[in-house]
Amino acid sequence: MGEEVIIDRTELLAQSKIRFLTFLERRLGNRADAEDLLQTAYVRAVAEGGTLRDEEKVVPWFYQLLRNLLVDHYRHRAATGRLEERLARETEMIAINEKELFREVCRCVNDVTEALKPEYHEILLRVELQDESLEGVAIKLGITPNNASVRLHRARRALREALQVTCGACTEHGCLDCTCRQGTKRPPHAN
Repeated sequence: MGEEVIIDRTELLAQSKIRFLTFLERRLGNRADAEDLLQTAYVRAVAEGGTLRDEEKVVPWFYQLLRNLLVDHYRHRAATGRLEERLARETEMIAINEKELFREVCRCVNDVTEALKPEYHEILLRVELQDESLEGVAIKLGITPNNASVRLHRARRALREALQVTCGACTEHGCLDCTCRQGTKRPPHAN
């Protein structure tokens, strides 16, 4: 007898599927979300439906279940929206802070790179600061990609050495806590 009750409830809920989908779709504005929520409701109905004794109350009970799932859905959506907004604000602040940090670090780097050999200055400027591809820079400079790679490696080494002369100890920490003053020391042309 217990199985017959479960079969009757299942059939009754299946017969009302179109009405349930229409109910959900009007509230969600989207068929796919309505179908997902209906599937969740069916799973929950199987899990919780055993407590329902009156067969005539199955459909009203299921509508209440759908309403509860809708409330949960909107709460989740609102919470997700708030989280996305907060992350966007934090990301924006990080980007602003990174730009300020980049600007500060670039003062030393720009001063020092201008004092490097012109070919080192140019390849560092294009590849590191302007984000051009090494292959593209090689073509523009009329050199092989291998030559450009070697030049970039040497330019980075010359820059590191020049920064150590100019900025001293702060370069060992990645110039993030730079204490040098712009223009106080100018390195000689690095080789």
